[in-house]
Amino acid sequence: MKSSFGLLSQFMIGLIFGLGLIISGMTNPQKIIHFLDLAGNWDPSLIFVMLGGILVGLVSFYLASKRTETWFGGAFQWPKISQIDRHLIIGSLLFGVGWGIAGFCPGPAIVALGGGHEKALVFTLMMLFGMLIYQWFGNDLKKRLH
Repeated sequence: MKSSFGLLSQFMIGLIFGLGLIISGMTNPQKIIHFLDLAGNWDPSLIFVMLGGILVGLVSFYLASKRTETWFGGAFQWPKISQIDRHLIIGSLLFGVGWGIAGFCPGPAIVALGGGHEKALVFTLMMLFGMLIYQWFGNDLKKRLH
């Protein structure tokens, strides 16, 4: 019974998250590009989406830090590295450039893909290709960055 409840709960959480992305406009690449265009047709409305996400994240991490297991019975998988290093900075820059060019980040792209957006398909395929390249060459890249 716990397994069925867990799967249903996780599905509902994902559905609510996806609907939130759609309602907030995060699945519309033009809205994202207008948000990032500070010198042109700037749309500041996504600041509220980001602030809401930060607030939910802060509360969630605080509550999670007080627990020994997840709501669904699994063990917490906390990050092993907590410092800002070169890998984090380079990854953040790559993420930001990709977000600015495409107008998508992974979550909204997958939701938009479900809505049949062709640009989301291209973005998702390129994202998967990038993950594959990292799987093949990731250790070599890490060695070169040290």
